[in-house]
Amino acid sequence: MWQRSVCVGLLALALGYLCVLGPELPPAALRQLSASLLGTLRRARSLEARTVAAWQAAIVRPARGWARVAVGVNACVDVVLSGVKLLEALGLEPSDGKNHAVLNSRQDLREAFAHFMERGAAAERFFSDAEAFQDIAQTASEHPTAQLYVGGNAALIGQKLATNPDLKILLCGPIGPKLHELLDDNVVVPPESMQERDEFHLILEYQAGEQWGRVRAPAANRFIFSHDLSNGALNMLEVFVSSLDEFQPDLVVLSGLHMMEGQSKEMRQRRLMEAVASISDIPTDIPIHLELASMTDQDFMSNIMHQVFPLVNSIGLNEQELLFLTQSASGPHASLASWSGIPDVGVVSDILFWILKEHGKTAERASDLTRIHFHTLAYHILVTVDGHWGNQAAAVAAGARAAGTQACATDTIDTSKVFLKAPLEFVTSHTEAPSKISLNPDEPVVHWHREDISFHFTPVLVCKDPVRTVGLGDAISAEGLLYSEVYPQ
Repeated sequence: MWQRSVCVGLLALALGYLCVLGPELPPAALRQLSASLLGTLRRARSLEARTVAAWQAAIVRPARGWARVAVGVNACVDVVLSGVKLLEALGLEPSDGKNHAVLNSRQDLREAFAHFMERGAAAERFFSDAEAFQDIAQTASEHPTAQLYVGGNAALIGQKLATNPDLKILLCGPIGPKLHELLDDNVVVPPESMQERDEFHLILEYQAGEQWGRVRAPAANRFIFSHDLSNGALNMLEVFVSSLDEFQPDLVVLSGLHMMEGQSKEMRQRRLMEAVASISDIPTDIPIHLELASMTDQDFMSNIMHQVFPLVNSIGLNEQELLFLTQSASGPHASLASWSGIPDVGVVSDILFWILKEHGKTAERASDLTRIHFHTLAYHILVTVDGHWGNQAAAVAAGARAAGTQACATDTIDTSKVFLKAPLEFVTSHTEAPSKISLNPDEPVVHWHREDISFHFTPVLVCKDPVRTVGLGDAISAEGLLYSEVYPQ
């Protein structure tokens, strides 16, 4: 570090000396030497500082932004604490990891937590036993390190958007007294959304390198579980849609479909059909963004893909959800069991391209889907069908910037607290002739095309010691939407 500082100082001194000698040098020589020294000075700055400076120039407001955004329908209170500390408080010993689609006992909780902690992967599960969950929730909420926050994808996205004073936000979901108290004053809640009791979700966090018995976390992340019947049945969806007439939003953000996995298969399918009918009632001139979350039932994921994707204009998802989606529909790279380290950019872009080609808007297909915002720890990609969205370079950069500030709990990115983890070279596809791209931190938003689909890629400046990982994906999607512009069709 000190060598770089000395180098920068000497270069600055040389540049000043040139200015003094300027009259004695030919103009062309002075220009060439000055440009060379300035270029060297720029390169002497850290990759992180150069990326931040380039983002600042790239992040511009869209020509036509949103004024009123309606968000629904999952909302709760998040109880956030160390997963290892909670399991110790419950008297649970470390064990080998095992994935469980639904948690039925403390033993299932112990095994599922170990399974995902070992992989450094986010996950969300339903806890089926109401009484056992209440006991665990009480232990968690009374733990001296526990913190209570706004929770649920919809409420988190609404809360993030509400920090912009120019926006008016409508939030529909099962909102109890504690959650209402935590919400921003700029968030409007319909009276029909209020209920007497809050829904609690337990967020078990772990840090990179943290150990529990033989399990060591390769990255910081969280494991979420709840016994949430209101959100699980999407009880507020009809209230949400009926509120739109009076609120008159420019944009609708929908989330919470994943919560239905706790229902029986018959109930889930019936409720999904009712959800499709309700979403179909939203006027077609109002764009809809669907935020996905962790799921385990491939049939249910496939049903959402075929029944809901054509009704929405945009979706947001992470690497776990993307891989599960292609596995559920036998898409490209479906044989990949899990990601190994940072997800391969070429593999990710193949799957994103396939989603828009198979389920997105075309001249022959009656689908509204034209945008996907993909986010993973090291990088983000925004993919759009040409002619439908604008300002996407700014949008993807804004989402990545939000990831760095929220994870480190800083107002602006502190380059001493973050590091560049994205690959410096990557290929754009593994299924067709790829382009090879070298990342330039002075131009960190990379753009490429496949047929009529545009890709915007940018790295993330990853927080070295994250303060809070919950809601990062929601904050990223919210910020990306804030800087996006939809073109009238």
